[in-house]
Amino acid sequence: MPVSGGDPNTGTYPAVLRDYALLADGYRGALIGPGGDVGWLCAPGWSDPAVFSSLLGGAGRYLVTPAAPRFVWGGHYEPGSLVWRSRWVTGDGIIESREALVAPGEEQRLVLLRQVRAVDRTARVRVVVDPRADFGRKPVRNVNRHGDLWLARTGGLHLRFHGGTELHADPDGFLIGELTVPEGGRHDLVLELSATPLRESCAEPGELWRITEDHWGSAIPAMPGTAERDAKFSYAVLRGMTRPGGGMVAAVTTALPERALAGRNYDYRYAWIRDQSFAGQAAALAGRYDLLDDAVAFLTERVLADGDRLAPAYAVDGGPVPHEQPVAHLPGYPGAQVRTGNWVREQFQLDAFGEVLLVLAAARRHGRLPDDAHRAMEVAVAAIGRRWSEPDSGIWELPPRHWTHSKLTCVAGLRAAARVASPELAGRWSALADRVLADAAAHGLHPAGRWQRAYDDGRVDSALLLPGIRGALPPQDPRTERTRQVVLAELAADGYMYRFRPDRRPLGDAEGAFLLCGFAAALAAWQAGDAVWANRWFERNRAACGPPGLYTEEYDVRQRQLRGNLPQAFVHALMLETAVTLGQVNPCR
Repeated sequence: MPVSGGDPNTGTYPAVLRDYALLADGYRGALIGPGGDVGWLCAPGWSDPAVFSSLLGGAGRYLVTPAAPRFVWGGHYEPGSLVWRSRWVTGDGIIESREALVAPGEEQRLVLLRQVRAVDRTARVRVVVDPRADFGRKPVRNVNRHGDLWLARTGGLHLRFHGGTELHADPDGFLIGELTVPEGGRHDLVLELSATPLRESCAEPGELWRITEDHWGSAIPAMPGTAERDAKFSYAVLRGMTRPGGGMVAAVTTALPERALAGRNYDYRYAWIRDQSFAGQAAALAGRYDLLDDAVAFLTERVLADGDRLAPAYAVDGGPVPHEQPVAHLPGYPGAQVRTGNWVREQFQLDAFGEVLLVLAAARRHGRLPDDAHRAMEVAVAAIGRRWSEPDSGIWELPPRHWTHSKLTCVAGLRAAARVASPELAGRWSALADRVLADAAAHGLHPAGRWQRAYDDGRVDSALLLPGIRGALPPQDPRTERTRQVVLAELAADGYMYRFRPDRRPLGDAEGAFLLCGFAAALAAWQAGDAVWANRWFERNRAACGPPGLYTEEYDVRQRQLRGNLPQAFVHALMLETAVTLGQVNPCR
């Protein structure tokens, strides 16, 4: 079945990233395009090969779209959930498709719900169901029909589809056809994919919807305030992208380009230590502890297992990230080649130990630090003691250098840990923090009295805002404010923040604005007592999304487009943290 060229309304080629909505259940995530196509879904788990991959040019697809030749798209999330409603206005009326992955999810089995609704007139929709495992290479086989139920296999997955009475087998795929839904009526489609045989019958659609509604109703905290909807939604995104008791993926996708044809397209379907820590701290601040507990459990397990050889990222179950390799048969999202795995597994990132200590200390302050996490704190401190003087790859995963941000983040983590430790440990940990800070001051302080990128690089970097926010130095320390002022002068433009200047080109030419840095600018302004600019930074950056409200890592300011993998979890974490810090929302305690 062709998947390139054609009509963007039907999903036969990729939409711009701002138009995709996310469904997630903790074990995997799907992206829904504006034409009703499931453009991306890996099964059974986050980093397994995709079964729907039209986003990257793969053959698998699941389309529910108006049969009318002309329509316009819209949609919205149901409040405090990842239940999405696609909405199409045609020349004949309004059609909605309610979409969700049944949550809480199961590790080996996913259930994707789609409910077509004829809002004001009889609706006709076109349906194509053609899951293809292994990024589109494994077509459906062993097709059987039992009344309303279709059974099949694709690759190693077992497939069951409910609601396809009006559909027929497609010689080039699985199922195809049209559904007619009477005015005011609904039609449920239920797709199950499982790594194990589907021996038990599936619950009725109404029951599956009720389970999912109850899950989101209990999982998302109340956050009244100016930014309530966006804050609750960011929490829902973080919850949906976190495996219960395990890791949080950095993003749902792989190989979406940060810059077209620049070779900057990576696989983010893994759990980064830093990102997990950001999410844990945001959850602690928001006053809901399920995400904090998951972060503590995952980070504790990894630190105790790997000690000072802690990797920057892991699979969500704690396993190693695969080596990077191309997926040659996929054409990829325009502007990038497809690759899976990530070379970050080979790096050493010193700042990760400081981030771990920050989130474990936050958990301790809230009385949620189990005994093994206390041991993990000691292991992380010992790792800093052994390795802080080594070059590392830093927050931006660059070639090893003595990055000032990495040293200062360890200082922040050590000071936070010391504040919740026994007097004996607190003294030793504070002394180590003083030693690392003294070295950074001797080698990473610019003659102008502000922090510089690296010991051998006098430029400024937006990452240097974070140690001040995290408490590496007192807020009134002049080095913190001088650094903030230079960051604003050199790396801010049009209300957005860039990481650093990689060359002499104007900001925005080399790469997009980094939304993480924009929210950090808001937090830094708030800490400096500038509430007006803190709120300006917050409002500008929280608007850098598409209609569904999802953030990527980078934002192309000139074109107002999202760049990179979708959604980027740590941006949602910093958005939530900033909203709570600025009082834009009130955490539910």
